[in-house]
Amino acid sequence: MTSKEVDPITLQVIAGAFDTIAQEMGHVLYRMSFSSIIRESQDLGAGLFDADFNTLCESDSTPLHIGSIPGYLRGIQDSLQGGVWHEGDIVIHNHPYYGASHSPDIAVVMPIFWQGELVGFSANTAHHVDIGSATPGLIIDIPDVFAEGMLFAGIKLYEKGQRNEAIWQFLGHNSRMPKQLQDDIEAQIASVKLGARRFVELIESYGKETVLTASGQLMDYSEGILRSRIAEIPDGEYYAEGFLDDDGRNRDTRLPVKVCVRVQGDSVEVDLTGSADQVPTGFNVPFEGSTKVACFFAFRALLLDTATSEEYVPQNEGSFRPIKVIAPKGSIFNPEFPAAAEARFTQCNRVIDLIVKALSPVLPELVTAGNSASLSFVAYSGIRPSGDYWVFLEVNEGAYGGRPQSDGPDAIDNLMCNTRNNPIEDLGMHLPMICDRYELRDDVMPGAGQYRGGIGVVKAQRLLTDGSITHENERHLDTPWGAFGGAPGAVGKVEVYNVLEDRGIEQLPAKFSGVSVRAGDVMAFYAPCGGGFGDPLERSPEQVCEDVLDGFCTTEHARQAYGVVITDDEDVDLPATEALREQMRQQVA
Repeated sequence: MTSKEVDPITLQVIAGAFDTIAQEMGHVLYRMSFSSIIRESQDLGAGLFDADFNTLCESDSTPLHIGSIPGYLRGIQDSLQGGVWHEGDIVIHNHPYYGASHSPDIAVVMPIFWQGELVGFSANTAHHVDIGSATPGLIIDIPDVFAEGMLFAGIKLYEKGQRNEAIWQFLGHNSRMPKQLQDDIEAQIASVKLGARRFVELIESYGKETVLTASGQLMDYSEGILRSRIAEIPDGEYYAEGFLDDDGRNRDTRLPVKVCVRVQGDSVEVDLTGSADQVPTGFNVPFEGSTKVACFFAFRALLLDTATSEEYVPQNEGSFRPIKVIAPKGSIFNPEFPAAAEARFTQCNRVIDLIVKALSPVLPELVTAGNSASLSFVAYSGIRPSGDYWVFLEVNEGAYGGRPQSDGPDAIDNLMCNTRNNPIEDLGMHLPMICDRYELRDDVMPGAGQYRGGIGVVKAQRLLTDGSITHENERHLDTPWGAFGGAPGAVGKVEVYNVLEDRGIEQLPAKFSGVSVRAGDVMAFYAPCGGGFGDPLERSPEQVCEDVLDGFCTTEHARQAYGVVITDDEDVDLPATEALREQMRQQVA
């Protein structure tokens, strides 16, 4: 490779080409897929990688998918069938102890050759509806990784352009949803073929040396920008901790999550020492494919936010380099084989939330108050009259905490969760389910503050036939924190009741596996609400009144939390409000 740098204009053109290729790969993948978790929720990632597994570009999809693919590639290198890449090879890979994020996220990888030389990889990952695990769709209370379903480590689905029909048949016979699984993998294959073709076209246009030199410069540029932002943080150690509800089996055992952020110069280290030991269920986190990626994401989100950055920072390997992650072997964030590690997302989101909390004293203008920092991932399933399974995966929204200049967004995936909701019309057309309720929570108030916390969603899904539900969720016990005088938010909950029988309302824990339900049973999920940011007495009375008019706040809560007196005519009584606020300030003093 030449040492001569690529000129700025050509560099920018190649950067734009990389970005476009990644977006196009992601677009092809979700547009061609058949399962709603990929087609509608876009639980996927796609991009190009160099021959050393460095990320060159990534689609704007779920962050955990893209950041994990270098780990997949390193795991494939250690397990590749035959040990050698050939033109026309396509590999499938999902083994959590060989770099994968978790087993349902199957990666499809295609090597890219130029004039007989391996120059990179086109790769994507996508969450599949069912890979033959112990319970349909999702799994939590299982004994080991082998109960997670099919495990692939460096398996060539295509070798030199020829499909391995035995593997293809194996896929079809080991999933409850064989056609969706195979069709979605076909979409992944189309996506990586497109990426490989576009990368070759880019080389044909500018030359191999120019493209690879440009990719190196772009990675160095992203790294330099992030390092400059880290260098602005005072050196030191910053701590935060919280608790996870349970491991999905041992309900009385809460699991500590401890975060230490060490900033030194232009680099940072995230140390998770002191967090819970690995657990005997699937509630563990693969270190390479998930734990490290969560920490990478936290600093990209805090320091390289595209909405607040003056310059465009390419999304590539450079943004990972300044960050080191430590998690002791045998802990929940670095389990030892053969521990199961499928239900791993909520722990990642809590680590990010705690990184934000740890850095809040030195980055007050960039952080939020406590977010829901969880994930409601539900698998509904049953047997059709034909004897075939139906399985539906659904992601439900949470809420952000309040922010320095605005309220926390309501009913939205937050932090590392970036999936879209599934249209309820689509649900009713294809599945024996009906959505009875889908709106903002009105049973609790979000965290009060100068900028209030976001309001979580409530969604009630009713099954029309007998079936089974598995739910991966968190934060029914540990309340989202308030920041800089803001009040804490509210925890989540899950209720099950039947509209055909008066059995009462059953409260379920945050996570549960394979719960049998009958026709008419409803599962109602209530997402946590975000914490408040800043002193509630600094919120304008007019904003509080607007929240009352919108049904986001009761008149009693307006009085108690904000010191705002609302009249019977639903207007602000300013003299009474000023007097009440002064009284509340004196009580605090």
